[in-house]
Amino acid sequence: MHADNDPTPPLETPSTADAVDPTTDATTTPEPAPPLDPWEELEAEAAKWKEISLRTAAEMENLRKRTTREREDAIRYANQRLLEELIPVIDNFEMGMLAAAQDTSSMIYIGMDMVRRQLNEFLTSQGVEEIPTSGQFDPNLHDAVAQEEDGAGEEGRILRVTRRGFRLRDRLIRPASVVVSKAPSSAEAIEA
Repeated sequence: MHADNDPTPPLETPSTADAVDPTTDATTTPEPAPPLDPWEELEAEAAKWKEISLRTAAEMENLRKRTTREREDAIRYANQRLLEELIPVIDNFEMGMLAAAQDTSSMIYIGMDMVRRQLNEFLTSQGVEEIPTSGQFDPNLHDAVAQEEDGAGEEGRILRVTRRGFRLRDRLIRPASVVVSKAPSSAEAIEA
């Protein structure tokens, strides 16, 4: 037969709340907690609000410091986008200078040289500095566009610069594109 048609009620198990502890007398009731002294309640409430106010003050101080730091960074690096767009123009100007250098006594070259000095002074005043390109290759500052074998056998030395790199204070604007030396292959080393 099916359980749905069974006329007897199901057996109920006592819940843990209704269970009687066999070690206690059924006639004893648990003693209610003594009421807190109103003064202690006020002190607890005051301690809670003091803790909240201290946390809020600390959060406000952190927010003030972070806002100040972000504002200083915004002022410090405000011209970064302008400088990033100006650097390719300076590259083209430098190529024009190379062409004009054929005749260094011409008025065109003299005028372009004056403009180049003004541009360099402007960049320096804005905190822009050229990335050094002598010595060893640094992947944080240089972009290796090619490798060439070096007779000295020293690997990772910068041989020449194909495009100057710049940074604005401590931020990299554009890495310097360089040609890096590599050790001669073993067949060439044997021939030498």
